[in-house]
Amino acid sequence: MRDRRYAHPFRDLRAKLRQAASVCVLSGAGMSAESGIPTFRDAQTGLWANLDPMQLASEAGFRADPQRVWDWYQMRRDGVRQAEPNAGHVALARYAARHPGRLTILTQNVDDLHQRAAAQTGEGARIVALHGSILTDRWLDACPRGEDLMRRPCEPSRAEPGHPPRCPDCGNRLRPGVVWFGESLDYRDLTAAEEAASACDVMLVVGTSGAVWPAAGLAARARHAGAHVVILNTQVSEIDDEAHIVLTGSAATLLPRLLDPL
Repeated sequence: MRDRRYAHPFRDLRAKLRQAASVCVLSGAGMSAESGIPTFRDAQTGLWANLDPMQLASEAGFRADPQRVWDWYQMRRDGVRQAEPNAGHVALARYAARHPGRLTILTQNVDDLHQRAAAQTGEGARIVALHGSILTDRWLDACPRGEDLMRRPCEPSRAEPGHPPRCPDCGNRLRPGVVWFGESLDYRDLTAAEEAASACDVMLVVGTSGAVWPAAGLAARARHAGAHVVILNTQVSEIDDEAHIVLTGSAATLLPRLLDPL
C-alpha cells in the first residue's frame, strides 16, 4: 500500500533524488501522448477503427494482411517523426546530463523521443526500449540466406519497396521492429531492465497504466529491492499500490518541477 507519511511529497522526493546514486524511470504511453503521439488504441481511427488490436499488432495479423498492418504502422511512423520531445522528456535528459551514469530510462514507448531529447540536451542516461522501435525494421522470418555461411546474409537495407518491402533474393518481408502481442521482450533488454530496477534508489513510474507485463512488474521489483517508488500519472494505474507516493499530473508538468535544477 502507499506510504502516506510524506507531508511534503515534492520536497521529500527532491531530497531523495538529490541523494540517490541510481535513479530509474519507467515511462509509458501517457508520456508520449503529451507530445501528440496517440496511444495504441487512440491510433485506431479511420480505416483501422473497428479492427481488433490483434489484427494490427501480432504476427498472425501481419501474415493475414501484411499490407494493412504495414500501412497502419507507416501512418504511426509519420506521426512519431512529426512529434517533438515534451518538457518531461527534456527534464529527464537535462537531469541525466547533469548526473552522467545516474539515470536509467526503461521505456515501453516505441518512439524515439527519449533518445532525441538526450541528443538535444546532452547524453547521460542509459535508455532501454523494452518494446522495440517503430522507426526500425526487421525481417519477418529468419533469413534463409543468413544460415549459409558461404553467402552474404540478406540486409534489410536492400529490401525492394512495397507494402511491405521484400527481400529481392528470398522474398522475405520486412516488419516493424516492435514487440507484438504474443512475443517475448528481448532477453538482453529485459535483463537490463530488471537489473536497473533492482539496483536503483528511486524509481519514477511515469505515464503508464501498469497493465502491460512484464514491464508493469518492474515497479514491484524496485520496491521489494528497497527503492523509493513514485508514480506520476494523470489517472489511476493498476500498480498504484506498489508506490510510496502517487502524484497526479502530467509528465510535462511534474518532471520539470521535480528535476530542475537538481
